[in-house]
Amino acid sequence: MKIVAVEPFIMHLPLTQSSISDSTHNVTHWGVVGTRIRTDDGLEGYGFTGTHSHLTSDRLITSCISDCYAPLLIGEDANDRTRLWTKLARHPALQWVGRAGITHLALAAVDVALWDLAAKKAQMPLWKFLGGQGTQRLEGYNTDIGWLSFTQDELVAGSKRAVEVDGFTRIKLKVGHDDPTTDIDRLTAVRAAVGPSVRIAIDGNGKWDLPTCLRFCAQATPLDIFWFEEPLWYDDVASHAALARATSIPVALGEQLYTLDAFKAFLSAGALSFVQPDVTRLAGITEYIQVADLAHAHRLPVVPHAGEMSQVHVHLSYWHPASTILEYIPWIKDHFEEPIRVEGGVYALPQHPGAGTTPLAASLERFGQSLR
Repeated sequence: MKIVAVEPFIMHLPLTQSSISDSTHNVTHWGVVGTRIRTDDGLEGYGFTGTHSHLTSDRLITSCISDCYAPLLIGEDANDRTRLWTKLARHPALQWVGRAGITHLALAAVDVALWDLAAKKAQMPLWKFLGGQGTQRLEGYNTDIGWLSFTQDELVAGSKRAVEVDGFTRIKLKVGHDDPTTDIDRLTAVRAAVGPSVRIAIDGNGKWDLPTCLRFCAQATPLDIFWFEEPLWYDDVASHAALARATSIPVALGEQLYTLDAFKAFLSAGALSFVQPDVTRLAGITEYIQVADLAHAHRLPVVPHAGEMSQVHVHLSYWHPASTILEYIPWIKDHFEEPIRVEGGVYALPQHPGAGTTPLAASLERFGQSLR
């Protein structure tokens, strides 16, 4: 499969609400920023990363793909995924300015497209191409009902609907008010509404410092919190380790970590209980696999960060034996040829060849943005 074209694209897709907020971010659209890779046998592979639809920075990603990576890819054999990942990730000039951020987001799109190509060539869904179904039942947890921008009444109503109507047994709620007692009140109201059997995870998006987290966890412990995600600044290994030692609430993180080495540092420090890799930060599936295997070697669960990458993460989760649950955020699913589906709180197993990353032509036409 000789690579003959590398063609970036940008889509800005509307959310399920007019806007959402967590403790750190406010979003009105989700950016699907990626590339199509064509080979001389007529196949097309698609990969993308997720952004906040900030067009100028989205263009930095597509510029990296077209101006930096494409010249290194044209003429190469698309089957050589590991070698090509290393060629791009370790290119001396690009490594000098990269190793995280824009270059990793761009490489993620390229790497996912190469895996999509390989699975399509084999006429298999990605999970099967990787080795088959390692997880028999993949439960979804609904995050789209738990935004910080929702009033307490909206939060309670959405949580009840997710459980009673949609069949979810897991939900995730955002926390991170300036006064953490506000979050305790909201969590208490939701717990009373959904009952004791529903698993409630929470997510701070890196907002609070260690003393605030310690006080909050002391108050939140009786609410039976399934995990506390990104309670502290993303790279602060020592504080996460201190929090993990001080509370019975498990710590989860990983969506903001860019390398295998970063995960190794957190795992070595005993700083987390749920490992949450994201193909967009890890420059694609190639390094994601290494992180998932590292977590599995520590006998820890792997729960990929979706937001919003479920199209490919559902394949990785059904394949890897350490994954049994996956975040559900339905912002972009209807813009792909095989959209993710959750029925009764459980993800449907994808059946189409590829990684689930092929966008609809109509969506590219309607929501596509200019690259320059």
